[in-house]
Amino acid sequence: MKLHSIDSIRAGLLAKEFTAKELALEAIAHGQAQNPQTNAFLTFSPERALLAALEVDRKVSLGEDPGALAGVPIAIKDVIVTKGLRTTCGSKLLEKYVPPYDATAITRIEAAGGVIIGKTNCDEFAMGSSNENSAFGPVHNPVALDRVPGGSSGGSAAAVAQGTAVLALGSDTGGSIRQPASFCGVTGVTPTYGRVSRYGLTAFASSLDHIGPFARSVRDAATLLQVMAGRDEMDATSAFARVPDYAALLDGNVRGLKLGVPKEYFDGLESETGDLVMGAVDVLKKLGCDVREIKMPHTPYAIATYYIIATAEASSNLARYDGVRYTSRAAAAGTLTDMYRVTRDEGFGAECKRRIMLGTYVLSAGYYDAYYLKAQKVRALVARDYAEAFAQVDAIVAPVSPFPAFKLGEKVDDPVAMYLSDIFTITGSLAGVPCMSVPCGATREGLPVGLQILTRHFDETTMFRVADAYQKASTDYRRN
Repeated sequence: MKLHSIDSIRAGLLAKEFTAKELALEAIAHGQAQNPQTNAFLTFSPERALLAALEVDRKVSLGEDPGALAGVPIAIKDVIVTKGLRTTCGSKLLEKYVPPYDATAITRIEAAGGVIIGKTNCDEFAMGSSNENSAFGPVHNPVALDRVPGGSSGGSAAAVAQGTAVLALGSDTGGSIRQPASFCGVTGVTPTYGRVSRYGLTAFASSLDHIGPFARSVRDAATLLQVMAGRDEMDATSAFARVPDYAALLDGNVRGLKLGVPKEYFDGLESETGDLVMGAVDVLKKLGCDVREIKMPHTPYAIATYYIIATAEASSNLARYDGVRYTSRAAAAGTLTDMYRVTRDEGFGAECKRRIMLGTYVLSAGYYDAYYLKAQKVRALVARDYAEAFAQVDAIVAPVSPFPAFKLGEKVDDPVAMYLSDIFTITGSLAGVPCMSVPCGATREGLPVGLQILTRHFDETTMFRVADAYQKASTDYRRN
């Protein structure tokens, strides 16, 4: 499939070079052809895509504005609900669940002319770092099919990387957008907590969950974020903050910006990954950025803090999946309690069970103060690290992961090793700051590596400016 951008699709539609219908059919056919290899999609939505595409074509034919995302094929992570379109969350419990409403992000995307081509595979209930926890099989990285795509939004990252979707939506709780973006060699954005409405996002850890975009270019990711962002009355945690025209501010000029490099983020980093990240930092230096070392002293405590807070919230959020309402129900059940127990035992995978048990433990009587309350205090210290860093610099640049995409099955039986793959993404999630991954080269084996960029709350503009300037200057970036 020929790769497109938002701008090239819009130009082609207005010039009558192709129609939105033709583009949608091409994208779905490409996805279906690739799926036996990558397993990136769980459900395709040809009927919905064609309806949206025909509306775009109608507006074009009448000379009306078809919208900022007119005709763009978009894939949606299967934890974001879509009216009339199956939403499984990668779980057996929701294998046949069809939601009666759309998430706010979906409504805004389709109002802007976006064409949803299908729902992408993910770790069950977004719990995982490799996309091997899906009840419907793992996703294979399109760059190297024997490697993981990252998790939990691996299907969305793979859909963009394989050229099926121009844009995709993921969710990020502790790195689930940035890490797959890094592993698959695409751009992934985790906006400020509250920037995008969570209405319609299946809850994992409510104080940490975000919806964010995947794209090939920074400009396209910025455009999609602008479409989705803004206050939503259906989500009390969504912010009232003004949403800038991100794409219009991407002028390539970052001269004079102060960038911080946290030394703690380079501990335990594979040398080849570190060399590529520092090479990207050197490019930014040549563009006129003032680069300096900073300290983030509470980084070593982030993993433990995250896996207490996130599992505690997951334990509460997943209590609703009991076989009574919209989930599948175990056939053999004597009492109501037996039905709950058997349904959840058969329905949840091993990783979900592990996190539910851990979260229930840290919230239990006698352990709440020792674990959960203490973790919340450390979370505040992590947030203070960022506040103090941003008093000195405009943005922070760092690795996304200690290593590139690892092989399927390599870490699946070692939860601690798997959790440590998120060590550099979790701090930004705990602090709620905007952060993103932009490709910064590949290893000798051809495996992509991402540069992570983090900025102050609601300052996605600076984050995008740095990422866009690097992407335009980098010899590793090829405009399609």
